[in-house]
Amino acid sequence: MIKAAATLPNVTIHDLYETYPDFHIDIAAEQAQLAAADLVVFQHPIQWYSMPALLKEWVDTVLEDGWAFGKGGTALRDKSYWLVVTTGSPVDAYATTGMHHLPFDAFLPQFQQTASLCGMRWQTPLVIHNAHQLSQQDVAAHARHYVELLSRWPGSLAADFSQTT
Repeated sequence: MIKAAATLPNVTIHDLYETYPDFHIDIAAEQAQLAAADLVVFQHPIQWYSMPALLKEWVDTVLEDGWAFGKGGTALRDKSYWLVVTTGSPVDAYATTGMHHLPFDAFLPQFQQTASLCGMRWQTPLVIHNAHQLSQQDVAAHARHYVELLSRWPGSLAADFSQTT
């Protein structure tokens, strides 16, 4: 999906693990990239109902009080926050009768609150379930859908972002 998104003009791909294998994050550089963006896409696998470790470190250090939130913290205000994630479980595992005992949306409050605290507009997440079991054709179809949504931004309606698999 990343490779497909990278083909679009005005899309910047920023791989944290490639950029910061040592976890030493350049806060000023990260804030400059965020300041230049209108849509910030957080694309990652869901790991233990949350984000990968480096992304958590990034959130903790880059989204500073006084810059991203709090007194004078308006740098991200009115930008859009779009969560694009994969899970290892099938969609039916996210139900009261499923393995996780809750719908997937029950695991989103920390992401939604981050967006809210920073004054960002929450976009309905794009969730791809059962990622480890998808065929190459399914992966390609998801990548095409993702690129279609990105290519129509900002004209896409929020409802367009609601497809989950």
